[in-house]
Amino acid sequence: MSDTPQETPGTARHRRRSTVLVAGAPLAVAAAAALAYGGGLLGADGDRPAAATPASSAAPATAEAATAGAAWADDVADGFASVNAQGQNGTYGGRGGRTVTVKTLADLEKYATASEPYVIVVGAAIQMDPVGKEIKVASDKTIVGSGTSGHIVGGGFFLGTGVHNVIIRNLTIRDAYQGTWNDKEHDFDAVQMDGAHHVWIDHNDLRHMADGLIDVRKDSTDVTVSWNRLSQDNKAFGIGWTENVVTDITIHHNWIRETEQRNPSTDNAAHAHLYNNYLQDDPGTDITSSYGNYARGRTKMVLENSYFQGMNNPVTKDDTASLVQRGSIFSGTTGKNQSGGTAFEPKDFYAYTLDTAADVPALLKSGAGPRSSIGTTAATAGATTKAAAAAPTVAKDGTGSYTTVQAAVDAVPANNSQRVVITVAPGTYRETVTVPANKPHVTIQGTGGSRKDTVIVEGHAAGSTRPDGSTYGTSGSATVAVLADDTQLRNLSVSNDFDESKDQSVAAQAVALRTGADKVFLDGIIVSGDQDTLLLDGAGKRVYLANSYVVGNVDFIFGGATAVVDKSVITLKKRWNGTSAGYVTAPSTAAGNKGILVSRSTVSGDVTAGSFYLGRNWHAGGNAALDPQTTVRDSTLSAAIKPTPWTDMGGFSWKDDRFAEYRNTGAGAGAASGDRPQLTDAQAADQEVADWLGGWTPAAR
Repeated sequence: MSDTPQETPGTARHRRRSTVLVAGAPLAVAAAAALAYGGGLLGADGDRPAAATPASSAAPATAEAATAGAAWADDVADGFASVNAQGQNGTYGGRGGRTVTVKTLADLEKYATASEPYVIVVGAAIQMDPVGKEIKVASDKTIVGSGTSGHIVGGGFFLGTGVHNVIIRNLTIRDAYQGTWNDKEHDFDAVQMDGAHHVWIDHNDLRHMADGLIDVRKDSTDVTVSWNRLSQDNKAFGIGWTENVVTDITIHHNWIRETEQRNPSTDNAAHAHLYNNYLQDDPGTDITSSYGNYARGRTKMVLENSYFQGMNNPVTKDDTASLVQRGSIFSGTTGKNQSGGTAFEPKDFYAYTLDTAADVPALLKSGAGPRSSIGTTAATAGATTKAAAAAPTVAKDGTGSYTTVQAAVDAVPANNSQRVVITVAPGTYRETVTVPANKPHVTIQGTGGSRKDTVIVEGHAAGSTRPDGSTYGTSGSATVAVLADDTQLRNLSVSNDFDESKDQSVAAQAVALRTGADKVFLDGIIVSGDQDTLLLDGAGKRVYLANSYVVGNVDFIFGGATAVVDKSVITLKKRWNGTSAGYVTAPSTAAGNKGILVSRSTVSGDVTAGSFYLGRNWHAGGNAALDPQTTVRDSTLSAAIKPTPWTDMGGFSWKDDRFAEYRNTGAGAGAASGDRPQLTDAQAADQEVADWLGGWTPAAR
């Protein structure tokens, strides 16, 4: 069996999917101690429009805009736009192509319609001519605004049949309105797609157009719309215009206000996943909502943790549609609020995490829409370019600075004081990698469209023999060992593919990733193995793993560190002989320290029901002074979890140590009992992610 995780444990409606969840998936604003992509979510600017650049006015590229575009180009989509389908593995736009800056309509159209990939940085307000013009975007494009200066005025973009792998981000698209409120004559949309797939519309401000703001039409699919502001329009967002039930779409973290209808209207969508959106209709304004989210035709919709304020008919469905609601807040709403039928489980298609519904208004008011400068100014662009040119790159084919990851790490100066980012091209790197203690502030980041594209793998087990005749031991079996403070791993996979079925004579502990340092940030990665997959070493050393997958079967998250597994998927794996039995965590926490916290995550896998424990207490070396701790909270537990989820280890009773749950859901969750301790609300208030991190706020660097 492959050690690479199957990220879609369920069977899809019409095709098998694998997902991409990478650093870059929007999670929350910095104020919420969350991780923001591309340098952090910054406050959105106001609505005052910029002056438009005439179509005939040539504008030279700026270093600032080009650098900003390059930074944005590192991000890839989440949601349905991230899936592997129709020959397209995720959505990454023009990454890998040239980066160009445009300030005229002629240049924008030239590069957007070209056959080759481009990252197109819009560095000014561009006036469409004639009004209502929609540029026909070709495949493999990223179109991104430079800071908040990128405006498309009086028109928008069209993505036709077969167009795919397109990203539209950080733009303001506005002002095609022709004076008729419910305009039937002028089809002037901000973004329209007819039969396109793998499209990501993210962090834009869309407003005051002649028809709709976004139209996803005619079997367009694998679309994600995220972190946008939609306003000042009759029709916000329409999905459908087809009798076929094909469209798969994710709509999350959008702020929709001052719009009358289609908020959105979703017709005949195979899978529509809406979460953490903010629909706002304030009294006394010129525009009154007629309805909010609408599931039409044969749509299957899942609606989660959104916030509806003042909306009329906030949630509506046709009798033929299926709509599952959970966790949303309705404040001052009136009229229909409907649900019914069975839909689908989004996590069968991709991983995602929910923000609390009560936090959504503040989150989106500060985080939705275009972001200001990504952090590089024209004055510093030259220095940044020089530094970037010297940054280590790894590629197996020799096109990088190094052909192995370890060689790039070795080149980092000892006791370095500045961040060093090592980028690793897609490929399988069979090697062991150690980031030694004297090389802090290192980021190792895959550059593929999926974290599955860049794989660091080795197959040593604890009992395997080294070249010198000794055995590796558990910690020595690690494929990757992080021993330096402030290390980050991102958008890659770390695997130990030791195959116990071929050699059962040796100790089978086989570590994929070992951490033994403080402030280690593991963001958007896959860690896969069987027994002892993820070793979290070092009493009190802080480790934060987020937006990731951890795969294994026996004690596969273990050690004495103060570690958080947040917003991630823990995948349970059968043993080498096909049996289902295992333990997720095995903490060896020192007394007085915090141990392992699993928060806002999912525990599931293709294993037998009731076959896995959440954990057992590892008193390493028989040390009775240890006080192992695992807390699992606010997570979804599959039926694979035993009704009595904790068990003893090494002759020590788990009941003498620290094991508890709080507010878990799913078939594997259970009520409080002597065999299943649950935290009180007061206790849970002291066992939050921030308590584990102790003043450290992990951020992508």
